[in-house]
Amino acid sequence: MALKVREVNESRFRTRARQAMLCALMLAAPVAHAAMNFCAAPAMQTSERTNADPGVKALVKTVQSHVNDQPRPRAKLHTEGTLPHEGIHDESVEAEKDLDLMRDAALAWRVTGDERYLRLVDRFLFAWTTTYQPSFNPIDETNFESLILAYDLTASALPVKTRNAANAFITKMVTGYVADMDKQPRPLTGTYRNNWQSHRVKLVAMGAFTIDDRKLIDAAQRLFVEHIGDNIAPDGSTVDFAERDALRYVTYDLQPLVTAALAARRHNRNWVAERAPSGATLAEALNWLTPYALGTRTHEEFVHSSVPFDAKRREAGLPGFSGPWDPKNASELYYLAARMDGRYAPVALRLAPTPPAWLAVCLPLPAR
Repeated sequence: MALKVREVNESRFRTRARQAMLCALMLAAPVAHAAMNFCAAPAMQTSERTNADPGVKALVKTVQSHVNDQPRPRAKLHTEGTLPHEGIHDESVEAEKDLDLMRDAALAWRVTGDERYLRLVDRFLFAWTTTYQPSFNPIDETNFESLILAYDLTASALPVKTRNAANAFITKMVTGYVADMDKQPRPLTGTYRNNWQSHRVKLVAMGAFTIDDRKLIDAAQRLFVEHIGDNIAPDGSTVDFAERDALRYVTYDLQPLVTAALAARRHNRNWVAERAPSGATLAEALNWLTPYALGTRTHEEFVHSSVPFDAKRREAGLPGFSGPWDPKNASELYYLAARMDGRYAPVALRLAPTPPAWLAVCLPLPAR
């Protein structure tokens, strides 16, 4: 009996010793943290929560209805080049809703302090960053900007295991995209010159600033400037407009670049005015699109597109792939641009009375 008690005590001692060693290792290991601070949204005071604008209330209400949801991570997503019901298109679209939900939950936590929203972010962020395997297809992965924002907003309050998983995931994605772009022969052509590259640059910029990696931040700026020169003509027109004959793709091309420039702006870098050797700037591209956004110029979409998939989508009856371009499709683009330059605010207001709820909470202040 005494021998048995001694064995139990020794077992407990070994268990406690292992636990102490693990704790020591965790304390000694570097803890990942987010540094970008893309969103200005601070934690609100009680009086501010009571008087929160409708956009804030709507976002919190939406998140509240999903507070007990469980994540649905996938190892792979694929929507690029596919129509609804083809391949894993539908499953991917459904799974991607998780990414926006974790971003919105992070914002809801910041403005309410409700720990339930933080737990949702923790649950979803850990599940996705330990399941998904980057494919480095920027069209399939562009929505991971929402995951990066969710991490950026909550990192300081997340458990160590989630922080480290998210940091490792973002590092893997960013370094993979940089390596892919850098190995391409110059001058860049094809999808390394059109909107695909805009989405690559956005993910690299947002990720690099978030993990605060100086080498990757410098790579992001270099690739941003290169892409401005490759994609935007000195008069502001884009390669995508020439290829697709569609303003839909001008917007799709410029919005990720504006988002990348906003990430840089949070670190006192003014990319919107950054000039490529050709003389092109992101500002000139926004100015080129503005008359169409205001309705003083109009355009019939995809009439002379050189991309067969555009005709396939038109024949399938997908909205927006024939007929006149609807300027409202550029509202989010101009609301983002207005956060960098107040001159774009009147355009945004003409297109929609309010910004998307996430942006109203994320960057509620006018550009300064």
